Amino acid sequence: MTMEDDRIIELYFDRDEQAIRHTADKYGAYCTAVSMNILHSEPDAEECVNDTYLKTWNSIPPTRPNSLKLFLARIVRNLSLNRHRDLHSAKRNRDLDVSLSELETCLPLSDGGNSDSVLGDLLSEFLDQQSKEDRIVFVQRYWYSLSAAEIAEEQGMSENTVWVKLHRTRERLRVYLTERGFKL
Repeated sequence: MTMEDDRIIELYFDRDEQAIRHTADKYGAYCTAVSMNILHSEPDAEECVNDTYLKTWNSIPPTRPNSLKLFLARIVRNLSLNRHRDLHSAKRNRDLDVSLSELETCLPLSDGGNSDSVLGDLLSEFLDQQSKEDRIVFVQRYWYSLSAAEIAEEQGMSENTVWVKLHRTRERLRVYLTERGFKL
């Protein structure tokens, strides 16, 4: 039986090591999928997932996440991206590099005094205003690092449709952030 997130978080606050076991039981496959989409290597993904549990243990407390799943996703994604950079500093992963370079035209290189949390909040607000289909395609590409072909297959659309949706969503994001004071 899967334990509720609030109870798992309480186990972390109680410093009960069962928190890690319950986290792994409930979200291990999810964290592995996030990491695999970035690293494409089971051993490296497994290492990042294990590091995620350690980082979670060291972060809770004092942090009390609103969503344990999203908290874990952020940690495993950042660890996986860092691992990818370390492993491929000379030899870059083309899909990941291309997907990140696509965002360069609509995200600020520096925040011009705005905090990352403000940018994150604005990005969330922006995505909430998009159609469900556009939001899913955007997140699959830029959060989970899926290729356009993978997204097209999963969403039942052509690869060209995926590219058009991504382009239009990036353009709307660029305008949205510019209107809110970000210099791109």
